Amino acid sequence: VQLQASGGGLVQAGGSLRLSCAAPRTIFSEFSSHDMGWYRQAPGKQRELVASITNSGSTNYADSVKGRFTISRNNSRKTVSLQMNSLKPNDTAIYYCYAKRGLTASWGQGTQVTVSS
Repeated sequence: VQLQASGGGLVQAGGSLRLSCAAPRTIFSEFSSHDMGWYRQAPGKQRELVASITNSGSTNYADSVKGRFTISRNNSRKTVSLQMNSLKPNDTAIYYCYAKRGLTASWGQGTQVTVSS
């Protein structure tokens, strides 16, 4: 699965951003069978899981983003999105989308999110 991430940028604390990850070259059945999600990596920190959504639509969030971020997927459009509200400076990081099936994972290129105080 080839993934293309978009939607990062600079926003003030309290603002919102929406990240999208598309798989335009992947057929529907291939995309819909994958679990999807977003990781982030801040400078000097380890990559951490932000949110995930299974192929059946079950979601999971890091405690630090619960109630602020929402992950969703649209299998017909072959996209997964991350709506980020009430952003905080410590949300600043490079965000990476991924697609996972079994032991195999694919990654999109990172997209920078910067939240100013």
